[in-house]
Amino acid sequence: MRRVRFAGIIKRCFALTFALLFPATAFPAAALAATSAHARPAEQSSSSGPIFVDISETSGLDFVHFNGMSGEYYFPEMMGQGCAFLDYDNDGDLDVYLVQGSMLGPGKTLADALSPPRDSNPRHRLYRNDLTIGSDGSRTLRFVDVTDQSGINISDYGMGVATGDFNNDGWVDIFVTNLESTRMFYNNGDGTFTDVTEKSGTGGRLWATSASAFDYDRDGWLDLYVANYLDFDLVLNRKCYAPNSRRDYCGPSSFTPQSHRLFHNKGDGTFEDVTTRVLADYKAYAGLGVVALDVDGDGWPDIYVANDGYPNQLWLNREGKMFREDALFAGVALDRDGRPQGSMGIAVGDFDSDGDEDLFVTNIMGETNTLYANDGQGLFEDRTIATGLAAATVPYTSFGTGWIDYDNDGWLDLFMVNGAVLIIEELARAGDLYPLRQPKQLFRNEGGKRFVDITSDAGKDLFGPEVSRGLAFGDVDNDGDTDLLVANNNGHVRLYENKAGQQKKWLGLRLVDSQGKRDMIGALAGLKRAGMPTLWRRVRTDGSYCSANDPRLLFGLGDSETVDSIEIYWPDGTKEVWEKPTPMKYTTLKKGSVNKETGQ
Repeated sequence: MRRVRFAGIIKRCFALTFALLFPATAFPAAALAATSAHARPAEQSSSSGPIFVDISETSGLDFVHFNGMSGEYYFPEMMGQGCAFLDYDNDGDLDVYLVQGSMLGPGKTLADALSPPRDSNPRHRLYRNDLTIGSDGSRTLRFVDVTDQSGINISDYGMGVATGDFNNDGWVDIFVTNLESTRMFYNNGDGTFTDVTEKSGTGGRLWATSASAFDYDRDGWLDLYVANYLDFDLVLNRKCYAPNSRRDYCGPSSFTPQSHRLFHNKGDGTFEDVTTRVLADYKAYAGLGVVALDVDGDGWPDIYVANDGYPNQLWLNREGKMFREDALFAGVALDRDGRPQGSMGIAVGDFDSDGDEDLFVTNIMGETNTLYANDGQGLFEDRTIATGLAAATVPYTSFGTGWIDYDNDGWLDLFMVNGAVLIIEELARAGDLYPLRQPKQLFRNEGGKRFVDITSDAGKDLFGPEVSRGLAFGDVDNDGDTDLLVANNNGHVRLYENKAGQQKKWLGLRLVDSQGKRDMIGALAGLKRAGMPTLWRRVRTDGSYCSANDPRLLFGLGDSETVDSIEIYWPDGTKEVWEKPTPMKYTTLKKGSVNKETGQ
């Protein structure tokens, strides 16, 4: 039985009632203030060299996003786009999927674009990773554009991507969200994909953003939650203005929110929309981020949704039969003053190593991003100020985010990418055609108590301001540390190689089903070490913003010399323990075969 704080509930009830009666009518006034997009001093130096280095160009990732802007300030042009790490060819290394835009506006052609696209046929792209590892352990990354042979031919105005093996054939599939459609592609296992949108029943004509692949009823088949955003009409493009009378982008309150969709996987290649039947008393809010997690430790995956200008939602799973919305009572619907925020991205992880899943939510500048610490029973406390994250995040609008142990010291650090949604006057006066650029940020975790901004130490490649949106995490070169893939709106994709993680020991896991074919999304692993807190990591591809991540688990061991055991809680509720796993490599653990490991 979950514990309830009566006084806190009364306060939260009042706050939510106020928020529902008087929803946000515009972006916060503080967000309108001009903010420098360049100054970002670090609080403390922690590195003798760059932590991350941009290798996108040298590795063959030559993709440039095109947002189709023509000076009409169409709201969608500055909201995309996402990206994905996935191993589509099952060769053991991470490939890359990149979401593309297109020309916006009735009658508009590429000749009307303020920033013409590099590609005369802008479309989504799939890149194969041809990683080679030398006899001395050196890594060489080379990405090859395989879009043409893959059969994925999408010129829709893209927003996001989700990944997972939806038909249980051992090959990861791709679900794509767009401004006016969604697409499901099943992996044929031969390097090609088939568009099964109509057959699967996962299509839609709504503005879809982030999506989450997870098994909500624990029947062994991945279900799908799709966050939808706003009812936007390109023909009836509403005009909005900044306080200085300059034309600017509108806020979300200018449009009507669209209903999200929960699809149940029927196990026969088709899905059923069960939104109104399974989500009790569902209300439509403007959704941008979604992630599956188990907030109360009951073994059933819950759903957390980040909404823009409306209360965030926490759907508690009632044993796979229905979900009850509990964000207000849990303390994750509103900010500490009882107001809804302009929320975009979500990160889930046990940042304080106390054995439960905590939440980090990115918001619009002027609000601060928000860190919600879980008390272990599904009630959360806003720890943003106490951990030092408030002042450092208030000047920026953050989108993609994630918990990463960049230096493998055993503590989850925090990374986020930024880019404004309202014009930054300083940049506009300087003649910037797209004056929304802001720097990215990296925060080091100091023992689960506070965070230190070390952005300046991260390296000059990471520091440059851009209009960043999507962010994916994964070990792209299989060397035991987390690399970063950043999708920049109307700009170059960035692949940042981690240069700091190899300074400490690590252990990597891939958790698969009893057939050894598919990643067990939702499985929870606890790494046990003598005299040290247990490190908990969950298999997931969702989270961040409009992006998909490496499903493998990576544990930074810090100064630990050995690992005692690994506890695995599988999605069906069963538990297994592996004794004495081997550090400094990736190991595949198959459900039902304790201590029978496969090296990788």
